[in-house]
Amino acid sequence: MSVSTHGIRIRSGSHALRATVELLSSMRFAISLLTVICVASIIGTVLQQQQPYSNYVNQFGPFWAQLFGAARLYAVYSAWWFLLILAFLVVSTSLCIGRSAPRILADWSVYKENIRVQSLRAFGQRAEAGLPGEGAEAAARRIGATLASGGWKVRLQQRDTPAGPGTGWMVAAKAGAAHKLGYLAAHGAIVLVCLGGLLDGDLVVRAQMLWNGTTPYQGGGTIAAVPPEHRLPPSNPTFRGNLLVAEGTRSSTAILNQAGGIVVQDLPFSIELKKFIVEYYSTGMPKLFASDIVIHDRDTGAATPARVEVNHPARHRGVEIYQSSFDDGGSRVKLRAVPMQGPGTPVRPFEIEGTIGGSSALANGAGGQQLTLEYAALRTINVENFAGGAGADGPVDVRKVDLRHAIDERLGAANKTVTKKELRNVGPSITYRLRDASGQAREFHNYMLPVDTGDGVPVFLLGMRENLSEGFRYLRIPADDRGGMDGFLQLRDALADPARREAAVARYASRAVDGGRPELAQQLAASASRALALFAGDPQAPEASPARAGGLQAVSDFMQNNVPEAERARAGEVLIRILNGVLFELAQDTRARAGLPPLEAGEATRGFMTQAVLSLGDIHLYPAPMAFRLEDFTQVQASVFQVARAPGKAVVYLGCAFLILGVFAMLYVRDRRLWVWVAPDGPAAPDAAHSGAHATMALSTNRRTLDGDREFDRLRDRLLGGGDPPSGRR
Repeated sequence: MSVSTHGIRIRSGSHALRATVELLSSMRFAISLLTVICVASIIGTVLQQQQPYSNYVNQFGPFWAQLFGAARLYAVYSAWWFLLILAFLVVSTSLCIGRSAPRILADWSVYKENIRVQSLRAFGQRAEAGLPGEGAEAAARRIGATLASGGWKVRLQQRDTPAGPGTGWMVAAKAGAAHKLGYLAAHGAIVLVCLGGLLDGDLVVRAQMLWNGTTPYQGGGTIAAVPPEHRLPPSNPTFRGNLLVAEGTRSSTAILNQAGGIVVQDLPFSIELKKFIVEYYSTGMPKLFASDIVIHDRDTGAATPARVEVNHPARHRGVEIYQSSFDDGGSRVKLRAVPMQGPGTPVRPFEIEGTIGGSSALANGAGGQQLTLEYAALRTINVENFAGGAGADGPVDVRKVDLRHAIDERLGAANKTVTKKELRNVGPSITYRLRDASGQAREFHNYMLPVDTGDGVPVFLLGMRENLSEGFRYLRIPADDRGGMDGFLQLRDALADPARREAAVARYASRAVDGGRPELAQQLAASASRALALFAGDPQAPEASPARAGGLQAVSDFMQNNVPEAERARAGEVLIRILNGVLFELAQDTRARAGLPPLEAGEATRGFMTQAVLSLGDIHLYPAPMAFRLEDFTQVQASVFQVARAPGKAVVYLGCAFLILGVFAMLYVRDRRLWVWVAPDGPAAPDAAHSGAHATMALSTNRRTLDGDREFDRLRDRLLGGGDPPSGRR
C-alpha cells in the first residue's frame, strides 16, 4: 500500500471548503507545519528565553529588540503563533490518520490471494520448480503448513486449471503486517505529544484567565498585596510556576510569568522550608542540592514532611514540586566603606549593615550627592578556574548548569579535547549597586578574601560593570603582610601628599647616589619628583594633562611628548626604576608611621610593590568614590521550587511510547507477502495426485534488502526444494 500525499477530497460543499479540507488533511501540509515548529524550536534554543528586556536591547539594539519582542521570540514556546501551529498540526495529523487508517486496517486482513498467475512472473524475487511425485493439493498444503510454522499467516485458494476443475492451488501468505501499524503509531504519537504540549502549556492558563477575567499584574510590592483579579484559583487544571521559600518561612503562592506581567497561582497547600542543604566537592563545586520541607494541606491541615532533590521531586495533590535553584533568603551583611579617591575627599571609612534585597541611603557620594546602596547578592561559594591563568573562565555560579556549553566542549572536531580545569573556591563575595539621584546605577562585585590569581601575589578583587550584559572588570589591590588593604591604602594616601612625596624622593636620591656627587643627586631628585607627581596625578605638576588623572598612562603621555622616539625605551626603563624606588621609600615611611617593621627585600615584597604600582595607576579609573568590603555576614538560604500540575505529562509519555514503537515498526519490521502457485504437471490422469506438480513462487516486500534476498533463498529451498538457480531472481 502506498501512502498518498494528497488530502481528503470531499465531493460536496463549496470550492473553498473542499480546498481547505484537502490542504489540512494532506501530508505535505503536516510536514510543512512540522518544519516550521522545528525552526521555531531552534530559535527558542539559540535565543535565551524569558530574559529581561534590557538584555535584548543591549544585545540586538533597540530596533531589532522591539521587532523580536513583537514576534514573541523571547517566549517562543508560549507565543500565540507557536500554539496555533501546534493546534493546526494536531488537526492536520489527525485528518491524515483518519484518511489512511481505513485503508491500512482493510489491508491488514487482505491476503490478495486473487492475484493472477501471470503477474507472479513479473516480480523481482521469483522462482519456479517442479515437484515430482507430489500432487498439487498435497504440495499446497505442505507449503502452507511450512509457512504457518514459520510465523506466516496463510490462506489457500483452489482454482480451475486445464487439468481439471479445482486442480490448482494458490498459497497466499503475509508477515510483518505490524509495519503498517507503525505508520499509525508514529503519526498518532505526533498528535499525542502536541496535545500534551497544549495541555501543559500556556493555552489552558490563558483560557482560565479569559474565563475568570484574570489580568497580568504589573505593579510591585508583596505577593500578599496582589489583588484577586490577578490570581488564579487552586483548582486551575494546569500550571507551571516558581516559588521562593526562605528557611523558617512558608509560602502557598507561585508566580507565573505572562506577557505584560505576572499572574499569582494560589496552591492548595503551603510549603515550609525547614533547611536547605548543599554539599560540595573538594574543588568547591556542588554535588547535592536538597530541601527538607513540610507540606501543609489547606483543607485537611495535615503536615507532611518531604525531601526535594534535583531530579527527585515531591508530589502532593497532583502537583509536582521540583528543586529548581536556590537563592538568598534575606542574609544580613556588614560592609565597610573604603575611600577610593584618597585624602581630602568627603568620603571617610565607615561601616554599614543591611539585608540582601534591601537598600540603604548614603550621603557620602561624589560632591556630597545622595547615593543609594542596594544589596544585590551574597555568594558564600565562588569557584574559579585557575588552569588558564587568572579567572580564565570567570567566576562560576554554582546554581547554573550550562548544558549547551558542556555539549559544545565535547562535540565537534575529532581533535577537540576538554580543557583541563583547576577549580578552586576563593571564598565569599558581595554584589551591590550604587544608584545616584537620577536613577542610574553601576553594579559592583567584591570578594571578601584576597585571591592568589597565580602569580603568588594575593590581591583583593573589586569588580564593576555598567550593565548586566557586560562582564565584570576588576581592580586588583595587593594584600599587605597582614592580609589586609591598609598597606596599599596608606601608600595611596602618602602618594597624594606632596610633602611626603618630596621626603621620599630625597631619601631615594641620597641612597641611590654617592654623597660626593651632590649635583647628580639633585638631578635625580628632580627627575624622580617630576615622575612621581605625574604618576600621582598632581594637577600642580607642570607636565600634568587634564585628560589624564595620573598613573602609568600619564607618565607614558609625558614621554611621548618630550622624549625622542629613539630614546624612549631606555628612558622608560630608567623612569620605571626610579618610580619603583621612590614608591618603595613611601611604603617604608607609611610602615614607620604605623609602628610596623620595614619591608624586607624578597620575592613577597617585590610582588607586593609591582602590583601596588599597577593598582595605583588604575585606581584613578574607579568610577565610584568608595568601595564596600564584606566584613561579616549571617547567611539565610532560600529554595526556589518549580511547582507544576501537568496532566499532559501522561499523554506525552504515551505519545513517546507510541513513537518508539512506530519508528521501530517502520524501520525494523518488513511487510512481506508471498504467493506460491501450485498446478498439476501435465494433463489430468487417474493417479494425478501422485503424478507431480509445478510451483511458481514470488515474494513482495516494502523494501529490498540483503536480508530479504537471503530470506527468499531460504524459503525457496524449503518450499520448492531448490527450484531454479539464483539467476531466476531479478
